[in-house]
Amino acid sequence: MRSKFDAQLEQLNQELIMMGALCEEAINDIAESLLLGDLILAQKAIDLEANIDQKERDIENLCMKMLLQQQPVARDLRLISAAMKMITDMERIGDQAQDIAEIIGYGKIFDTPSSVSLAEMAQATAKMVTGSIDAYVKRDLSLAQEVIDYDDIVDALFDKVKGNLIPLLQKDLAHSEMVLDMLMMAKYFERIGDHAVNIAVWVGYSITGEHSRHLTTFISHVDDKG
Repeated sequence: MRSKFDAQLEQLNQELIMMGALCEEAINDIAESLLLGDLILAQKAIDLEANIDQKERDIENLCMKMLLQQQPVARDLRLISAAMKMITDMERIGDQAQDIAEIIGYGKIFDTPSSVSLAEMAQATAKMVTGSIDAYVKRDLSLAQEVIDYDDIVDALFDKVKGNLIPLLQKDLAHSEMVLDMLMMAKYFERIGDHAVNIAVWVGYSITGEHSRHLTTFISHVDDKG
């Protein structure tokens, strides 16, 4: 019975990795679209959202099967419940990536300093998403804490985008629509970073049983327990 459950846990890990990879791919496509002015890549990010939604349903079904068919102990229950919370955040990441890509599709946002900063935000948030999933699979509190701390970089990039856009408005109000589009995109990226932080916090919960953004206090204790 336990061997079957362990096999399902491994399947759950693999499914989460695949869902995280889809989110990362969508965000990276957006980054490349912003840097290259490639609308095809933006459309690719939009198309990936349906795959992310399907993966959420697949993982949810697997988690429910594990809960109903097996007899998970407390530690296992934390892993499963954390996974179900994580896929909700990943699904929202997919939604927000789609929203950003749609703005790229109809906005004139290329060849500006802010488009480069937005691409940097995309790369930073993609790193956070990947790191949060890796932390879950590896059960690594240090890696989860790195993701949480990295959110400060995304917030700083958000401020950088705003700082680049203000002079455009001061120079010519004709830029107002573009500025609003880019601010909206920056806000979506900031939210993606927040979702990655949520995932990392749930990783911490799955390991420690505590829901906290400050995982460093638990690291040595968990290491001592092996």
